[in-house]
Amino acid sequence: MNFLFSEEQMLLQESMAKLIDSDYTFEHRQKNLLATEGYSLSDWATFAQLGWLGVTFDQKYGGFGGGPIELMLMFEQLGKGLVVEPFLPSIVLAGGALNLLGTDAQKQRLLLGLIDGSKQSTLAFAEPSSQYDLCSVGTSLTKANKGYLLNGEKIVVVNGSNADFLVVVARSSGEHSQKDGISLCLVPGNATGIAKRDYPALDGVHAAEIGFSNVSVHEEDILGPIGKGFSVLEEVIDQGTLAIGSEAVGCMEVLYKATVEYCKNRQQFGQAIGTFQVLKHRMVDMFMEYEQAKSLMYIAAMRMDEGYNSEAKKAVSAFKVQVGKSGRFIGQNAVQLHGGMGMTEELSIGHYFKRLIMADTFFGNTDFHINRFGKL
Repeated sequence: MNFLFSEEQMLLQESMAKLIDSDYTFEHRQKNLLATEGYSLSDWATFAQLGWLGVTFDQKYGGFGGGPIELMLMFEQLGKGLVVEPFLPSIVLAGGALNLLGTDAQKQRLLLGLIDGSKQSTLAFAEPSSQYDLCSVGTSLTKANKGYLLNGEKIVVVNGSNADFLVVVARSSGEHSQKDGISLCLVPGNATGIAKRDYPALDGVHAAEIGFSNVSVHEEDILGPIGKGFSVLEEVIDQGTLAIGSEAVGCMEVLYKATVEYCKNRQQFGQAIGTFQVLKHRMVDMFMEYEQAKSLMYIAAMRMDEGYNSEAKKAVSAFKVQVGKSGRFIGQNAVQLHGGMGMTEELSIGHYFKRLIMADTFFGNTDFHINRFGKL
């Protein structure tokens, strides 16, 4: 395997790292969370101008033609800065579904807006009883006149309140837990019959519960063949899993390095606590957990880049399991070694840990992906 990045990939990584390190401070991030949207519209416009929003899209629609490797590199840097802007819901999930299933007309109409930052979107897929099972879809899409009617409820829709349009997963035929009969459709964020309840999640990022009551969906707003959306949904969710896992790896790197630096300077009994043997062992263990997660991140990205198949799925699930285990270990030890400070709102340590906890729950937790890996 070739672990060397291309010149373009290195430039992307370096440019993102430079801007996030210099301009996206922890204080800036906390300020962004207080905005009505839960993030900064100004920063989002800046990211669009820099071309970040179009990295993974085809050049035909204004993108740069990147893939899983570029996605990994971007989200690792976003994790280091604890960036709250909606890259995951708008670009990876909704944009990914549109990119894989959309017609040329649908892409021309919507992808350009996502790439230039003028439109926001998200993927509404989780339901109260789904338990990470993508086949468990109760939201219905029924034929009516010249289109369809959408009814049901979605939960934990990240960026749901800000989305100009939603990509909604619904069942158009088949039984409740069958793969066949799952469809994806485009719905305006302000469509008649939609009810939203916005709330901040554990890490402060905004999500929403969304209800659909006889929402009209036109034929031209169905993504792909009706009832045949499951395979693409699974691929989009695995892309999202790679993204959130890479973000978590970025968080882990910041946490273990900050902890090492703190232990070098924190004095106890007349010497730095970093000189105590037991704490040295803990910090080495934190480093090893980070390295294991990063290695599996590279494997998952390369497998996805080679093509979406069972090997790619296994690599993504293995990576997500390691992210859950390593993230919890590194986060807990970072907080503990910082003492009471680690739990304060003013210090970034606890906020990185909260994001790692959320990363573990997105798209299936450790137990779910152990089971999925075994089945694959």
